[in-house]
Amino acid sequence: MAVFTPVPEAEAQAFLKAWPISEVIEFTPIAEGVQNTNYRVRTRDSAYVLTLFEGREEQAGLPYCLGLMQHLGAAGFATPSPVADLDGRLQGELKGRPAALVEWALGAWRRRPEVADIHLAGATLADLHLKARGFGQTRDNPVGPRRWRELADRSAERASGADAAMLDQIERLMPELENLFDPSLLPQGAIHADYFPDNVLFDGDDIGGVIDFYFGCTGALAYDLAIALSAWGFDAEGTPDEAALAAFRAGYESVRPLSALEAELLPLLGQASVVRFTLTRLHDRLFHDPVHFVTPKDPAPFWNRMQWWKSPVKA
Repeated sequence: MAVFTPVPEAEAQAFLKAWPISEVIEFTPIAEGVQNTNYRVRTRDSAYVLTLFEGREEQAGLPYCLGLMQHLGAAGFATPSPVADLDGRLQGELKGRPAALVEWALGAWRRRPEVADIHLAGATLADLHLKARGFGQTRDNPVGPRRWRELADRSAERASGADAAMLDQIERLMPELENLFDPSLLPQGAIHADYFPDNVLFDGDDIGGVIDFYFGCTGALAYDLAIALSAWGFDAEGTPDEAALAAFRAGYESVRPLSALEAELLPLLGQASVVRFTLTRLHDRLFHDPVHFVTPKDPAPFWNRMQWWKSPVKA
């Protein structure tokens, strides 16, 4: 979460009168994240997140993402639900951008999760995949291979030194990895596609809510698992934590066991996850606008994960 579009509180108050909520007593920007503008809204009896969607891809995918959250909430999955306005709409417009109001999720993300937390996070991702069955909408991956090519080409305009060397290696990997996105290859469904620790909130020993579905799309379920393993199974420098990797995968497979082909292709799917997040982080850093209230992430630690995914992985 982040703030790209400043919203005066008076404008927010006027906008929120279209929603069935009580008096707003706090309106605070949220600095975490890299994609959209977010504010915490606290009323006399509840709390919410107000999000303004900045990019064209996010705006186009909003009905899918809000619909998925609504579907999962109705199925009993731990995710905050979007709030409909007085006319029954899940989105409005604020400062020229689509905007949505979503319930505030209970809990906080764990910066140093224990093995048991990681196992639970893995099981929860599998539960998400199962409970998303029956969701009728589809969305192409907004950061799939087509977007990789755009990011790589644009980043090459400014990349030098280690960044340019990293891009050269990515270029060599992309042709093989693109083949993994054939929808006939692996079991498909609604995926979160950004299942990082800061999007999984713990409330005591339970998960209070999974948040930030705005990269959500239709894709290979095992690719979603590979993204999550890349997110949960490595330290800040990209060094693997074998216990964490094993715990997350065991948690996932305790709910949804992988097929033989999914298990076989998991290392390649992991490589695809590294390419995806390395490219977006590299591009965001190279083209960072310092006026935005957000800090770009260094792509190098994520790229370091590639070595592990390319090495023999225990089944």
